[in-house]
Amino acid sequence: MRIRRIAPLLAAGVMATLVPGLAPARAAAAEPLERYHQQKPAWHRCDSSSPAEYQCATIKVPLDYRRPAGKKINLAVSRIRTSVAGKRHGVMLFNPGGPGGEGLSQPLVKKSMLPEAVRDQYDLIGFDPRGVGRSSPITCGLSTEEQNWLRPYQPDTFGRNVAWARTVAKKCRARAGDRLQHITTRNTVRDMDVIRSVLGEKKISYLGTSYGTYLGAVYTQMFPDRADRFVLDSAVDPGRVWRGMVQVWASGAEPAFTRWTEWTARRDSVYRLGDTPAEVRKTFWDLVALADREPIEYEGEKLTGDDIRTMRGVFFSPRSAAKVVADLKKAADGRTGDRNSSAPAGPDDEVPKDNSLAAFFSVVCGDTSAWPRDPEQYRRDAIREKARYPLFGDFASNIMPCAFWNKAAEPVTTVDNTVGVLTVQNQWDSQTPLSSGRGMHRALKGSRMVYVAGGEGHGVYSEDPRACANRAVNAYLSTGELPAGDVTCRATSDRNRDAGDRRPGTTPPRVPGAPDRF
Repeated sequence: MRIRRIAPLLAAGVMATLVPGLAPARAAAAEPLERYHQQKPAWHRCDSSSPAEYQCATIKVPLDYRRPAGKKINLAVSRIRTSVAGKRHGVMLFNPGGPGGEGLSQPLVKKSMLPEAVRDQYDLIGFDPRGVGRSSPITCGLSTEEQNWLRPYQPDTFGRNVAWARTVAKKCRARAGDRLQHITTRNTVRDMDVIRSVLGEKKISYLGTSYGTYLGAVYTQMFPDRADRFVLDSAVDPGRVWRGMVQVWASGAEPAFTRWTEWTARRDSVYRLGDTPAEVRKTFWDLVALADREPIEYEGEKLTGDDIRTMRGVFFSPRSAAKVVADLKKAADGRTGDRNSSAPAGPDDEVPKDNSLAAFFSVVCGDTSAWPRDPEQYRRDAIREKARYPLFGDFASNIMPCAFWNKAAEPVTTVDNTVGVLTVQNQWDSQTPLSSGRGMHRALKGSRMVYVAGGEGHGVYSEDPRACANRAVNAYLSTGELPAGDVTCRATSDRNRDAGDRRPGTTPPRVPGAPDRF
């Protein structure tokens, strides 16, 4: 387990569903948008190393849906078609999360997870959201240090953090130009509807994880009659976008930390961190204090106490957290712990190195104008939240580039529809905590929720056909019938033995220095 420092319009479908009586100028825009819907993609094999059935194409979408005859951008789309005669139900789109996450490979990923009975019914569709990956990627030209976006509050560094936030916002405006304000959730949803039409479908089915759940929910709000079978796995609370979703990382981490101290105290013979929860807690905070006085060298890097506090996500898996903290204690004592020096692969050479973060800022800052504009508000909030949530509160409430972002081009979406949707949620989810999943369930009044009591990790759905949650999802995708009521599943020990064991379609646990996203 490698430990690194923090590295860094108009209403829905107005052009596509014109009604009598629209103003002449708006009606005149219908024809240009219709041409987007009538595109004929040139499908081809994505690359020589992938299966021939995995096909890619590029389509055009408007940069600004208010001006469909204006600038265009590319949207990279992929598919694996079903070949089973008589069983095809339609198409299923995927989004794995972000904002800023690429989705072109999702048909390959999900094909291995979906059971044959479900897979045979759908053409599997992936896409890189606008501004991401191969879909006209944006960049802010950020250095590695500038990509360090979750920063602890310290009185003597706050002024520098304000300057950093202002600089990042300025760089993004300079490098991304007029595209920046159009990289938003609502416009990505409009792109999804163009994909639907280009594929010749009246409706789409959808499986979204993390940020992908918010995309799916906004689609049901903007295009309710075009939403078929929607599964939202590990959900963003639409009432918290977006500062509240960052802050919930802090409030959600404290119960997980407490649970970890209890779990670890019962296993003192293994981890030697204390035989009571209070002693385990003291061991951790003593390590933080020690690292603040003299950084702890671990895997060739020197970690401060603030660096260690960034591991808040790993506490959602007690076993993973106990191992990490035990290794840190060994390192602090001058002993060698178990280490894994493997690092994730770097980004595609064709994609700017800061593309994912640039797209992330574009969405979280550009979706809503609710971000405070006064830097002193962030200072006050960070001080207050650090006292309430010592592990991560100041990180989650400190200054962000959004404080200096341009005003949002349109209001944030209010999600409050009755479209039938299936939401899925683990009890111990580090990125979209349980309170967030429940917020989505409340907002989607026609939804049913599959709750996994004791479930750990971000991303519930997997290829395991025995798991209760997977059975519920597969039954819904096969039949279109939602459960009669909410479903409670119990996590099995083998699926929760270690959140460090990554399952397809999920996010690994957060460790010190790992960048947080949804």
